[in-house]
Amino acid sequence: MPYFEVSGACAGCGETPYYKLVTQLFGSDMMISNATGCTSIYCGSTPSTPFATDKSGKGPAWANSLFEDNAEFGFGMKVAQEFKARQLVERLTEAQSSFEPELQSVVAEYLAAKGNRNEEKVIAPRMVELLKASKSEAAAPLLEMERDFISKSVWIIGGDGWAYDIGFGGLDHVIANSLNVNILILDTEVYSNTGGQSSKASQAASIAKFAAGGKPTGKKDLGLMAMMYGHVYVASIAMGANRVQTIKALKEAEAYQGPSVVIAYSPCIEHGIKGGLSNHQITQKLAVECGYWTLYRFNPDAEKPLTVDYTKPDFSKFRDFVMTETRFNQLPNANPFEAEALLEKAASDAEKRFNRLMKLARD
Repeated sequence: MPYFEVSGACAGCGETPYYKLVTQLFGSDMMISNATGCTSIYCGSTPSTPFATDKSGKGPAWANSLFEDNAEFGFGMKVAQEFKARQLVERLTEAQSSFEPELQSVVAEYLAAKGNRNEEKVIAPRMVELLKASKSEAAAPLLEMERDFISKSVWIIGGDGWAYDIGFGGLDHVIANSLNVNILILDTEVYSNTGGQSSKASQAASIAKFAAGGKPTGKKDLGLMAMMYGHVYVASIAMGANRVQTIKALKEAEAYQGPSVVIAYSPCIEHGIKGGLSNHQITQKLAVECGYWTLYRFNPDAEKPLTVDYTKPDFSKFRDFVMTETRFNQLPNANPFEAEALLEKAASDAEKRFNRLMKLARD
């Protein structure tokens, strides 16, 4: 079931399907640190919330932090979880000899499985029952930690304004460490919530506030920067282009025992898509087919870490694709003298990004 239901986002928002999907995959165990931005508005408009619980009362734990410190906020969640897990293991180990034989056996199973959430979910309910029935004085204090018997999946979520720009220093600090946190970047390529200003995620030639004549510089390659650490799982996804790859990337990111970054292409109302946002899944498909967006997964645990999941984009379709969006097709009117050069730069940047990835994948 999805733990993310009806939100207050723009109708057809490209971000919310990813949020819904990630809760369907991991929602009962999620702790979410959410940056300020569109996501914080449609997730946390008091007194309503799009988040739900299941029949067991389980669901995501969600909190909003600032633009500039969201990554550190989520990092702190994981540090706290790691501390509590160590404390729980120590207390169980110390108390184990005072338990009844059956409980001793179950505790041994639990300690052997610690960190494997699927196994913890099988063992923890039996351990709780036996702790409640135990005559050991150590049982009651351990039951106070019952909510920590099953490990949590920590997710740091926000938009490109946070990840590429205002909060980049914090994000870089988090991925430079080895803690197992999952970072989901909902990339609209523009500051959506604050009025459509250009960000470091914006493509060359795109029109936005503070780039009214078309952005003169290219899109920051955040995925490649994260890959260069060597120990970070990185994926670039677009749900409408390949749903299987999207699910696979999210599952691989969550399973990876270290920092992971998933960059999700999220069409936005600020793009001015022809036909409206109801077409945003089709737009994602076309973006990948023409090379505007590249699908890939970088898994440091794999023998060949980098996999490019769509290897034959047709760059001849690039111009036709961008001209279906107001942020590009109004450029000849806004900046007639430089429009052609900027649009050629956008296409050239896309080819260079793709060729760079293909070279890395071969190497």
